[in-house]
Amino acid sequence: MSKYFSLEGRILAFSILALAIAAGLPWLLSLIGLDARLSWTLGLILGICTLISLIRLALKPLTSTLKSLQGGLLNFRDGDFSISLVSPRDTELSKITNLYNDIGEHLRRERAHIYQRELLLDTVIQSSTQALILVDQSDHIIYSNSSAKKLLNGGKPIQGLLLQKLLPNSPKEITSAIQNWDNGLFNYTDKYGSHSMHIGNSTFVLNAHKHRLIVMREMTKELTKAEVEVWRKVIRLISHELNNSLAPISSLAHSGKMLIAKPDKAAALGKVFDIIAERCKHLTEFTQGYASFAKLPPPSCELVSWQELVERIAPLQEFILKGELPERPGYFDPVQIEQALLNLIKNSREAGSSSNDIELSIHTDGLGQQLVIADRGCGMSEKVLQQALLPFFSTKEQGVGLGLALCREIVDAHGGHIQLMNRNGGGLQISLWLPREQET
Repeated sequence: MSKYFSLEGRILAFSILALAIAAGLPWLLSLIGLDARLSWTLGLILGICTLISLIRLALKPLTSTLKSLQGGLLNFRDGDFSISLVSPRDTELSKITNLYNDIGEHLRRERAHIYQRELLLDTVIQSSTQALILVDQSDHIIYSNSSAKKLLNGGKPIQGLLLQKLLPNSPKEITSAIQNWDNGLFNYTDKYGSHSMHIGNSTFVLNAHKHRLIVMREMTKELTKAEVEVWRKVIRLISHELNNSLAPISSLAHSGKMLIAKPDKAAALGKVFDIIAERCKHLTEFTQGYASFAKLPPPSCELVSWQELVERIAPLQEFILKGELPERPGYFDPVQIEQALLNLIKNSREAGSSSNDIELSIHTDGLGQQLVIADRGCGMSEKVLQQALLPFFSTKEQGVGLGLALCREIVDAHGGHIQLMNRNGGGLQISLWLPREQET
């Protein structure tokens, strides 16, 4: 019957049937001589009972379907989309259950698709050589990849740990950069040698909560590969410059040899020799510029007064001394460190910083000594920051790209490291860390 009548039609038919029973039964009872009042009472009672029974029978499929839908929706709330409902015979109710099943199937497909994408993304992130750490507002690590675990905790899981409790196990340069939210290129040394690391910090809102993403990229291999490429370019450049000078010299020498036999060509011969001397001078200056970088002598370290170092630099480049000078004297090659500081201050001025915005600060502790040059120039883009320490890399039209590379060579020769980072509010900060004198 439910296949042919709607729920409203069935209820109406059952009501008419109950009314017919309630009205017809007293009439039959009165025919057999039963009291009229009693007959109507029995008819009314039987009609009401019949109506209740029939309505319950009509509503049974609806009640069953609603219970099934309730259970299915509870499963949806718990993330279980695997339950399908059996369609009842009732046409209207079957439409509802079929719609429920279609939605469940759609959610199952979507969930499987999202799971596959998450699996692919997680595989890519876990295979990445970049160390990734996601930190929530309470400073707990909620996600990390394999590179981060290896770098910060020896490969052990770090999810759920407090970032501040984990950092003491990391290289102090990385610890300092993460604690201070620094972005830039940092060098550190471990038992495997010297490493260059680019660290980036960013924040975003996830589920109405602020999160911090830390990305650490090992740059050592890339810098080494880039240096090899740079050296190849330099060799080609030098070969080109040598050919440009030697070919004319050879030609002029041949012409001079022919002019010697002609006494009346003495003036022309002198001009030939002048051109040869000019080309030789240019070639000498060209080669000496690169030789100064390639032939950096080993540092001759000694105890140096910080005050004397500042007084030697001040007349050559203007800057502001920030803070007090340490009482303990420094220990380094004064000539090389002086040259490095002069190069850095000169770079700051060429980057657009005024002399009043160029600051030199010096700090020492039980492990070493740190010299920091900070300016308010144009700073560096991320791409330039990653290549700034490469030899012969320069963003200047007439630059040879040896200033920062020479500073790096000087600091590395001292057993220290150099760090570059952009400052908040604009400008660049370069830190030179040198080990202190070893006490005997």
